[in-house]
Amino acid sequence: MSNSSNPKHIAVILDGNGRWALNRSLPRVVGHQKGVDAARNLVQMCIDYRIEILSLFAFSSENWRRPKQEVSMLMNLCLKLLTEEIKELHENQVKLQIIGDIMPLSLTLKEAINHATSLTANNNGLILNIAINYGGKWDIVNAIRQIAKEIQNSNLSIEDLNEQLVSSHLSLRGLPDPDLFIRTSGEHRISNFFLWQSAYTELFFTDTLWPDFSIKEFQQALQFFNSRTRRFGGLVKENA
Repeated sequence: MSNSSNPKHIAVILDGNGRWALNRSLPRVVGHQKGVDAARNLVQMCIDYRIEILSLFAFSSENWRRPKQEVSMLMNLCLKLLTEEIKELHENQVKLQIIGDIMPLSLTLKEAINHATSLTANNNGLILNIAINYGGKWDIVNAIRQIAKEIQNSNLSIEDLNEQLVSSHLSLRGLPDPDLFIRTSGEHRISNFFLWQSAYTELFFTDTLWPDFSIKEFQQALQFFNSRTRRFGGLVKENA
């Protein structure tokens, strides 16, 4: 039995920008710039295919280990995206949300985040989550800290603790978990992205490097998703 409907929520790890540039003897920055173009195209694909939510893993909490120059360049690209792309996103009714620990980010970047998210807050089109300084383990620990404070302040009791409560304190609170997880560049791991939220997510891996991700790969991912039988731990009911 196949699922004939498209996923509501797609999560993507944008991997392979550096290798794309290296294969062409180009600076890594060029690969990341091409990666922004691919992300822009993916947003439009999701709008065209009526996907409700798109989550992009732009900068992980582990990416701080990269050379300072590359980290600075990635942050500048994030700033450029928030300032130069926000008008078009707003016109397309995209609701932008930033998930992750933004405290270590520069004041300029935080101000751009606040402006972009406030501007698009009431839009009713695609919900676009961009993960900046995000890690799945951080997300879970952060939720536990919030819950612990509420218990400490007597707003909650230990007996209130359950999966729904934890989910309500995670970065995606109020949104459904991803149905489809896409990772490019041939890597077969989720790399600390949405650890809690991906318990029953369908995983699609492609060898295509992110800057080359096109409508062809997107359609392949949707076809893969529609070929899956999603049981969520149960059994599929047979037709009588």
